[in-house]
Amino acid sequence: MSILVVGSVALDTVETPFGKRERTLGGSATFFSFSASFFDRVNMVAVVGNDFPPEHIELLKSRGIDTRGLRVLDGKTFHWAGAYGYDMNTAVTHSTCLNVFENFKPEIPEEYRKSDCVFLANIDPELQMGVLGQIERPRLVACDTMNFWIDGKRDALLKLLGMVDVAILNEAEARQITRQPNLVRAGRMIREWGPARVVIKKGEHGALLFGDDRIFAAPAYPMEEIIDPTGAGDTFAGGFIGHLSRAGNADWNTMRQAVIYGSVMASFNVEDFSLDRMKTLTEKEIRDRYREFVPLSHFE
Repeated sequence: MSILVVGSVALDTVETPFGKRERTLGGSATFFSFSASFFDRVNMVAVVGNDFPPEHIELLKSRGIDTRGLRVLDGKTFHWAGAYGYDMNTAVTHSTCLNVFENFKPEIPEEYRKSDCVFLANIDPELQMGVLGQIERPRLVACDTMNFWIDGKRDALLKLLGMVDVAILNEAEARQITRQPNLVRAGRMIREWGPARVVIKKGEHGALLFGDDRIFAAPAYPMEEIIDPTGAGDTFAGGFIGHLSRAGNADWNTMRQAVIYGSVMASFNVEDFSLDRMKTLTEKEIRDRYREFVPLSHFE
């Protein structure tokens, strides 16, 4: 099978208590693609400026990611600068320069339009719906969003949720869009708006999966050291969708496995800045950490 991702590719400046990196590779489509590439073929649609280092494109290609949908335009690449304190769940944004990303209107190449799985990363929900209008009968469609779109384009976002199979949100976004403080109520309410499955990411506290009047509560992998959480949510989504694509189905048991694979991939991502840890990641390490999740939640 194949996966289409539409989102951002960026250059990030990130500071944490453990160091600082300037203009390092980032963006939702980047983290998702790199993670999902360990499971299946990935087609990327995004835009960068002509200041984007060619070695970053070569890195993506080295993972087998199809970058024919990555447009290079005159101008500067989307740049985000932010910092984390010892509470790694919250980033303080110092600046956001959309640059060429400001006028991004995704055009899906003909060769991508039959992708089996589609992940609509965090962009304007109207653009996300526009992407769906260019795709031919995908087997699975998942979407992400953020507080900016929940506040500014709520009606469009609710319409989008009626068009997707899986909605992936973090806990703050789930509470914000439903106006419910309780995550169980929030997850069930989002399901009523259309998605057959809802995933609520809780960072270091794991994730919740809702579907078929059932709930799966997964733990997070216990980390002794977190260097940089940037992109962890998109890396989670890459592992989640990647496993579903590789498995070729989306039944409840496969979905539960996908949540664990998402948590596995995110746990590796936070071990270093940008994609530095993911560059050295092996499939054996992924399998081994997946198996380590069993005793974390097993009881007699």
